[in-house]
Amino acid sequence: MELTFLGTSAGVPTKQRNVTSMILNLVGIRKSYWLFDCGEGTQHQILNSEFKIPRIDKIFITHLHGDHIFGLPGLLCSRSMSGSTDPLTLYGPKGLKQYIETALLISASYLTYPLDIVEITAGQLFDDGELIVTAYSLDHRVECYGYRIEEHPKNGMLNAIKLANDGIPRGPWMQALKAGETITLDDGRVINGADYLGDPIAGKVIAIFGDTEPTAQAVLLAKDADVMVHETTLESAFEAKANERGHSTTCQAAQLARDAGAKRFIATHISGRYSEKDIPMLLAECQAIFPATEIAVDYLTVKI
Repeated sequence: MELTFLGTSAGVPTKQRNVTSMILNLVGIRKSYWLFDCGEGTQHQILNSEFKIPRIDKIFITHLHGDHIFGLPGLLCSRSMSGSTDPLTLYGPKGLKQYIETALLISASYLTYPLDIVEITAGQLFDDGELIVTAYSLDHRVECYGYRIEEHPKNGMLNAIKLANDGIPRGPWMQALKAGETITLDDGRVINGADYLGDPIAGKVIAIFGDTEPTAQAVLLAKDADVMVHETTLESAFEAKANERGHSTTCQAAQLARDAGAKRFIATHISGRYSEKDIPMLLAECQAIFPATEIAVDYLTVKI
C-alpha cells in the first residue's frame, strides 16, 4: 500500500500546502483508492497527481470542519461527470448525510453512481477479508474520529526443505500449498499445505487521526502501527492554545507515537502560521521524543 498526502495544512490553505486530504493506494491488494478527508481543492490536487477520481471507492471523513469536507461535493460531482457508475461508500460522523444531500439538492446536482453514506460510531466499520477498518472516538470541538486500517496476516513462506525431504515435487499445486490448502498428488498422497508453512506474516497497520487533543483512545488507535499519521498543528510552546482548540502539539503527538509503539510517525495538519523555514524547528521537537518522525508535505508518498 502507499499513502499520499494531498493536503497538509490546518484550517486554511497556504501557498505551499493545501488543506487536509490523503489517499491510500491499495496497490498490491486491489485496483482502488481510499480517500481520507476532502478539504477544499482536493480534486485539484488529484488532477496534479497520478490518481484517477473514478477509482476512489471509499471516502472516510474524520469530522465535519470545513477544512476536512469543503472539497467533497465537488469531488463527488466530478466523479459523476466522468461517467463513473461504480459504487462509492462515504463514512463519517452524524450530519454528513445531511451535508451531502443538501449540497446536491441545492446545486441541482445528480450522481451517475450509487452513493452509500454511512454515519458512523466508534467500533469496527467492516472487515472485507483483506482489510479491517475500525473507527476510534477522538477529542475535538466537534464529533471526530480516527481510523485504524489493519491488513489481515499473510500465510508464512513454504518450507522448501521440508517439501524436498518429504518427496513432494514442484508443480502446479504449489500455489495451493502456499495458500494452506489441501491437495492430492498424482501418486495419491493427500498433502495439507498448512503443514509446510512458516509462521504467519503480520499484516500492516495504519493509524490515521483526525483533529484531536491528547486522549486515552489515541494509544489504542495507534498501537504498534507501521505508520501513524497525526496532526501537529502547533509547536510545543503553544500547548495550552492547541489543547483549548482541540488540537495537539508536536511534542504531544511524538509522545503518543512513542507510547503506542508506532514504527513511523508522519506529522501533518500544520498551522498556516508556520512557513517552510519553520518546519525544521517543528521536526526537531518531534524527533527529540520520537526519532522516526517525518513532517509531510503535499504529495509526499509513504510506502507501507
